[in-house]
Order: sequence, then C-alpha cells, then structure tokens
Amino acid sequence: MKIKVLASGSKGNSTYIETDQVKLLIDIGISFSYLTHELEKISINPSQLDGILITHTHSDHIKGLQSLVKRTNLPVYITEGMKKEISEKISESNIKSLFPETIIEDLKIECIPTSHDVESVGFLIEDLDTSLVYITDTGYINQKQLRRLVNKDIYIIESNHDEKMLMEGPYPYILKQRIISDKGHLSNHTVASYLVDLVGDKTKYIILAHLSEKNNTEQLAYQTTKELLEEHNIEKKILIAKPYESLETVEV
Repeated sequence: MKIKVLASGSKGNSTYIETDQVKLLIDIGISFSYLTHELEKISINPSQLDGILITHTHSDHIKGLQSLVKRTNLPVYITEGMKKEISEKISESNIKSLFPETIIEDLKIECIPTSHDVESVGFLIEDLDTSLVYITDTGYINQKQLRRLVNKDIYIIESNHDEKMLMEGPYPYILKQRIISDKGHLSNHTVASYLVDLVGDKTKYIILAHLSEKNNTEQLAYQTTKELLEEHNIEKKILIAKPYESLETVEV
C-alpha cells in the first residue's frame, strides 16, 4: 500500500491511497489543479483514480468534489447521512453507499464513527497485508472503536491543537469551546495518549494531521507525541502532514 497526504488542515484535506488493484482519494478539499500537480509528482493522473471516500461534508473536505467528478466521473463513496448535501453537488449516479464495511477491489474499508458532524467518519482500510487507520475531525474516539484500531501499519490521525495555545489564542471563547468539545478536534496530548494504546509491533508510520495554523506548531505536535511514546518505551516514525504541500509517499 502506498499513501501520500496531499494536503491536511483547515484550508483543505486530501490523501491518495494506492494498492495493486485500486487508486483512491480520501476527501477532496483542494482544487483540481492542485490535485493534478501533486499527483503528477508520483506519475498519476486524476483520470486513473477509481473512487473517492468522503469523511464528512465540511468545505475543507469536499470543496473540490464537483470539479473532480465533472472531469473524471468518479464514484463517490459516502454514508447515508451525507447523501442530501452531496447530491446537491454531483449526480446521484456517481454516489455509492459506504456501509459499515465496504469492499473496493482488494481493499476492505470499515467506517469508524467520529463525533465532528452528522455521520462523519474515519476509516480502517486494509488489504491482504497492510492496514491504515485514518481519523481526523473528531473530539474523541470511543473505547469500542479504539479496540478495533490496535497495532495497525499506518496511523493518519488528527493532532489539531495545543490546549494552552488554543485557550490563550485569538479565537472567540465560543469557538474555543467548540474545538475542545466532543464535537471538536483532538488535541496533541489526547492523540498522543491514544497512540500509546494503539501502536504495536506492526506499526511503521504515524502521520499527525489537520494541525491548526493558529493553535499549534509542527514542533509541538511532534514533540508531544514523541515524548509520550518514549515514556512508554515506544519508538516509531512520526511525520507531520502539511496544509500547503504534499507529504512524502510512504509505502508498507
């Protein structure tokens, strides 16, 4: 499995996944021109894509959807709760249902409920050999879901804010309360605590995603996770997804 985070943050999100049989995107909160430019770096054209998975319908995850579907006629995989809003943007003929478990070629895709929006989801994506956990835009991960996500190969997981920076920062109080609520975003410390319980011998990469540009820094996110893992004698490769440039391709 090859994975390339194309963009991650409040301005736009998209991640490319490739296996022997399928090429998919998770979210398309970027322009078609940016998508094309970033995929060209790995010799892929958007016309080669087999589909797109949508986590939820906020603009930073779907604002490029109409343009992409218009140019490629891709199938778009969504939950039932997203259909009303998505069907206003693209033809219903392009809409495919995401069930609790969906098979696309050699990939098994399981939805992980998140708390950020109506029927917002993350994903556990597996082929015969490799497993990817993709979770952003959630205020928490419940214990039942956490048990399903232990010892996977790659974690792409939100590390949105440093709690001190957020509370001392310029956002209005009501927005701060939203961010730290169950319907908000995961903090650096919360994510690090989850990862202590999640990562295992199989784990090759941790990619910290959806960092706030106002309430976090790459160094803070990296150090918080690294230091807490080290306290538990865990050493893993940690990468930081960026808002305006794609990350290196990782392969497992």
